[in-house]
Formats: sequence, C-alpha cells, structure tokens
Amino acid sequence: MLAPRVIPCLDVDGGRVVKGVRFANLRDAGDPVEIASHYEQQGADEIVILDVSATPEGRGNALATVAAVRSVLTIPLTVGGGVRSVADAGRLLNAGADRVATNTAAVERPELIAEIAAQFGTQCTVVSVDAGKRDGGWEVLTTSGTTRTGIEVGDWVVQCGELGAGEILLTSWDRDGTRSGYDLELLSAISHLVTIPIIASGGAGQASDLVAAIDAGASAVLVASLLHDRDLTVVDLKEAMAQQGIEVRT
Repeated sequence: MLAPRVIPCLDVDGGRVVKGVRFANLRDAGDPVEIASHYEQQGADEIVILDVSATPEGRGNALATVAAVRSVLTIPLTVGGGVRSVADAGRLLNAGADRVATNTAAVERPELIAEIAAQFGTQCTVVSVDAGKRDGGWEVLTTSGTTRTGIEVGDWVVQCGELGAGEILLTSWDRDGTRSGYDLELLSAISHLVTIPIIASGGAGQASDLVAAIDAGASAVLVASLLHDRDLTVVDLKEAMAQQGIEVRT
C-alpha cells in the first residue's frame, strides 16, 4: 500500500487563490504560483487546483493559471473546474496538469468519465464528488454546491469507478471551510464501496484530523484553510502523522 498523500488545495477564482465556507463567502488567499511553490518546498506530495467559478460562470478552466503553476512545480498537479468534454481535459493536460477532475458535467453526462479514461487513461481521470447530508445519508451536489441532485453519493461513486475513474475527490460540503474535521462517517462508508483511492476533503482543522481521515479509509488528504491561514505547515502535518504511526512520503 502506498503511503498516504498530503495535498494542498488551491481554490482559484479570477487568477487568485480563494477560500470560503461551504463554497461561499470567498476571501482572497494569495497568488497561486507563489502558494503552490511554497507548498512544494514544504513537502507537499501533490497540488490540486479547483477553478471554483468556471462551472457557475459557464466557462472553461483558466489555462494560463495552470501553466504558470506547472512552471514552478515538479510534483503532480490535478486540475478541476469547467471540464465538460474530452477536449477540455486535453487542454488542461497540455497546459501542464497531470490529472483532470470533473464534477458537474460528469453527473449530467456520466459517459464523460469513460471518454476521458479511454482517451487519457484512468490514472488521469479524477471525479470530484461534493456530498451534502440528507436523511441519514449523503446526496451529490453540483454547480459548486448550489444544486442538490437527489443522487445518493454511494451509488454515484460506485458508478464512477465502473466508468473508469481512477480516483475520487470526496468533499463534505457540510464540513468545507469549517475546520471541524473531515466527515469520517462519510469517508468510512464510501471507502468500503470502492477499491479506487479516495481523497478526503472538507473540514481539516488540525493534524489529528488527517490521521483520522486516513484511519477512516482515505488514501490522501486535501488541506486548504489550515495551510492558507499558516497555522501549520505541510512539514508539521507530516510529522504529526508520522508520530501516530502513519507512513508519510518524504
């Protein structure tokens, strides 16, 4: 089993890193190129860029931002937001992404997952799943959390795996930006349904939250506010994980 990854997430809007709570009330967090480089120097295993306004605004991902970030990175880069077609995915890969993530468009037309996987391989195909609590379970949210689909998250994740997704970026909408810890019940439930890796997202507030997410079944942990607010570094997080017996990448 591969060592878990610690992945800083850069939510980008208008060429700037932003952060909010439950995808709203966004505040500026800095320049994506500077921040990505800084996190790599701290020991980040990968960087995720999510263009949070691409889908709501009906446009493609900001390729210039992707290319600029790629120019300062040697670690893998995953990019999502506004991926509606194989051509969109190809443009992001050509701009420097190693993997592409799709969310709303995949829910609207699941065949997109299979098409991206067939063209570029499952290792390039990530499906972002935004989960909102509903009646003792979770439903899939789209359009940056503004649309409730009624689709059960477990059913959707299983379908994503069958269609060729190589990884699931699973975000708890209820926990996003709250720093109250990942939704461990969600992680445990979904990780038992599929064998493909799950990236835990939404709610990291302290190093112990990352440990708990890995114990709940996550293969990687996404971190944003905790790092952007400079309360802890990637080094701090990895040291704390190692102290709890979790093997980390160096």
